[in-house]
Amino acid sequence: MTFKRHIGLFAAAYTPFNSTGEVRTEPIAFMVDWLLKRQVSGFYVCGSTGEGMSLTSAERRLVAETYVKAVANRVPVFVQVGHNSLREARQLAEHAQQIGASAVSATCPSYFKVTSVNMLVRSMAEVAAGAPNLPFYYYHIPALTGAKLDMVEFLGQAGKQIPNLAGIKFTSTEVHELQQCIEFEQGKYEMMWGCDEMLLSALVVGCKAAIGSTYNIASPLYARIISAFERGDISAAVQLQSQAVHMVRMIYDYPFHAAMKTILNRMGFDLGDCRLPQAALNESQSAELKRRIDSMPLFG
Repeated sequence: MTFKRHIGLFAAAYTPFNSTGEVRTEPIAFMVDWLLKRQVSGFYVCGSTGEGMSLTSAERRLVAETYVKAVANRVPVFVQVGHNSLREARQLAEHAQQIGASAVSATCPSYFKVTSVNMLVRSMAEVAAGAPNLPFYYYHIPALTGAKLDMVEFLGQAGKQIPNLAGIKFTSTEVHELQQCIEFEQGKYEMMWGCDEMLLSALVVGCKAAIGSTYNIASPLYARIISAFERGDISAAVQLQSQAVHMVRMIYDYPFHAAMKTILNRMGFDLGDCRLPQAALNESQSAELKRRIDSMPLFG
């Protein structure tokens, strides 16, 4: 099977919650429209950023449906369906296909660890079969799943067993491995980069699309990195990437996604806090972060 390739920045979509931690869908359409005006080329829903693993399956279906409806076919919407239960993940993939998502993506199970490429391929084949008409992207994030496996070997085996395999959401700093995946079988599979603070590195080895959390707040900055790289102004691209690195490091001074939601709330989006087990910012951290972001020209 052949699938459309993607270009540009995909926002890893946040899931809004109310003050008691229940899912709120009302802010989603507003945020989608705002991001589409800020050079975002697509959305990745219910991933790490969207706290997909902290949602019930019913909530994941609701969030996915709301994003697909809000986007209304203007750009692609990827739905992340990974679950410790492969049967549940397959059902979420079926649902994503039914509601008109553009693609399905999945992490591997992480409680019982996936310890071999063969086991990973078998697991992802089970999930991808739930949405046979959609492109499937394995979500490689070994820092969270513990599955630090060779993605070149994965492509070699998975390509024979997953007919709708389109590529990998590659969230690992192993850029040499990313390059090998991009070059595998003359570029047969698409690599979607997942480390915002290393976007330039991915562009250099041939990545054309990226999925990230901080594209929600600073997509114009990252768009300028891409523009500078494409016109061959590497010095400017490096300087702009340095700004992104400083921004990401600042956010990591706090619980990352809680800080991101604080920033987005500051920007006018009522997204609430993160769910446990992610920590929330205390009052002192929140006040400090707000002072720091107000002095940074990175979010416009």
